[in-house]
Amino acid sequence: MTTDSEERPTIDTPISPSTRAAGFWSATLATVFSVAYIVGQLAEWLGLLGSHGGPESASMPLGLAVLLTPSLLLGPSFLVLVVSINQLTSKETKVWGQAAVTFATGYAVLISLVYFVQLTLVAPRLAHSRIQGIEAFLFVPFDSFLYAVDILGYSFMSLATLFAATVFTGKGLERVVRVFLTANGVLLPFLALQMYFHTLIWIAALWAVTFPGSTLSLAILFRRAATTPTRSPRAI
Repeated sequence: MTTDSEERPTIDTPISPSTRAAGFWSATLATVFSVAYIVGQLAEWLGLLGSHGGPESASMPLGLAVLLTPSLLLGPSFLVLVVSINQLTSKETKVWGQAAVTFATGYAVLISLVYFVQLTLVAPRLAHSRIQGIEAFLFVPFDSFLYAVDILGYSFMSLATLFAATVFTGKGLERVVRVFLTANGVLLPFLALQMYFHTLIWIAALWAVTFPGSTLSLAILFRRAATTPTRSPRAI
């Protein structure tokens, strides 16, 4: 026989202060970094960062720095957030929380590889017009190896949010979180198939709503969560 606390996510009961802090701050940082990227992407598509504008134009050094710095920082922030969500799972949802952590880890590894290479290897050489020998590492939308790796990473992110959505079964703010996470998850085919159908990027661009919506609502959820009393140190 199971108790009600075993059947429902522990967000309805006090959680540890460390889980609350990690969840709140990682969600807050993920929101900040994602919004910074979105603003940068809009500027890039408008041709304000040195490219020719539009989603099919390759970025110049300024564009790479503006776009990829917050994107690189988003990777670990999102991973810590999903780990924090996994701490809220019940016995029934534990497997889905762990699946979310697995795909979030894959996302963080893949996009960190892509963006670190772009920022440390490609952008400096591109700024000095020394791209001979690194052509395979250029980040060309819809037509490069690293772009394919990038959209695979974001496909894993979508899977992570889809699994994470199942952790939240309550009403009110939990329902808002669940809707945003699910909406981000169903963007998966529009992300994964962009190499074949370039126009899918316009539907995938809804990420600019679904992802920060997810992280912002999660930040509020963790902020409002009650915590368990901290144990006082034992007397010697």
